[in-house]
Amino acid sequence: MTTTLLLETYLKQLRLPTLVQNYRQFAEDAVQASQTYDRYLLALVEQEVAQRERNRQVQRIKAARFPVLKELADFDFSCVPSLNKQRVLDLARGEYILKAEPVLLVGNPGLGKTHVATGLALAACRQGHRVRFYNAAGLVNELIAAQDAHRLPQFWTAALRQRLIVLDELGFLPLTPLGAQLIFQFCSTLYERVALIVTTNLRFADWTQVFGDERLTAALLDRILHKSHVLEFVGESFRFRQRLQRETQAADTS
Repeated sequence: MTTTLLLETYLKQLRLPTLVQNYRQFAEDAVQASQTYDRYLLALVEQEVAQRERNRQVQRIKAARFPVLKELADFDFSCVPSLNKQRVLDLARGEYILKAEPVLLVGNPGLGKTHVATGLALAACRQGHRVRFYNAAGLVNELIAAQDAHRLPQFWTAALRQRLIVLDELGFLPLTPLGAQLIFQFCSTLYERVALIVTTNLRFADWTQVFGDERLTAALLDRILHKSHVLEFVGESFRFRQRLQRETQAADTS
């Protein structure tokens, strides 16, 4: 067996695929730059470490189950003047995750709450945090299924392994008494242990309309609002504006 084949066999056994791909080119570059052996080895290892981190980021993003990937860099803050861009960017640094604090995105439909929530959660994935994205209605269905299967304790345990959970469109649909109770249990389980991002179209005063029970709603808000960061989205729907623009353009060309 040649030296090259033996080296690649050992690298594969050690699960160092990036070294296998790069060692020859890096060796040529090292010779041309008159690098020392340790400098050459360091460059190779740095490439392996960087590739592994990229792979872990991809895995974390996949495990989060985002419906669509949306970056904060692509969000047009000028369309939502009420939203403080610097505050959002400060949140993207992730301190609220380390403190297990809630972030509440509140406002009318079509203003980009889900976009910002997804952007914050993507930033968390890239910072090494476990993240899980839920649509509120889908979460209720999963909780009911877990209860029916007598697996709620396992569901809570899995949730507590996350560092950040996104609960999207809370209040978009009214909840049954069972659904409201399970959402309350879910948020109570996460309280001060896992960071939570919630997007909602409802003002806090209207949450009773969705949860039905005033005492439960008050207890839930007490937990969610404690140490929370509230971002308000005020303005006209992006989608509505885009439709008007298309209609205006069509009228101009006709």
